[in-house]
Amino acid sequence: MTRDLYNVRYASASTSAEPGPTSTPLTDDEERRARTTLFHELGDTISAQGWVRFPAHSPEERRRLVDVARRLGAHWGLEVFIEAEDQCAMRLYVAGYEAVTGREQAGYGTAEGHGAAAGHGTAPQG
Repeated sequence: MTRDLYNVRYASASTSAEPGPTSTPLTDDEERRARTTLFHELGDTISAQGWVRFPAHSPEERRRLVDVARRLGAHWGLEVFIEAEDQCAMRLYVAGYEAVTGREQAGYGTAEGHGAAAGHGTAPQG
């Protein structure tokens, strides 16, 4: 369903104190906590299965995932690749898991058995 929005426009950063279309609606502390949580949760899944798919609907979410991939790569000493699967999902993976699309597995996010016992903070095996 298409909805018409009347009198809606982005406020430019130079004319308004409100966030513009490229800024995050989160405070600095909230942004730091969101990236830290993604680092741990996505890192656990990548270490368990070599890849993870995660929804990213906005440019802010995509930038956040790119930063998380860089941080994971620096932490592990491995390159963590990131690519857009479609308009709404990004895929993070390590070398050797390029061809695995993951579409045959149901849903977004993480694998079963994921959590504190799944090898948090360890480099991917395989």
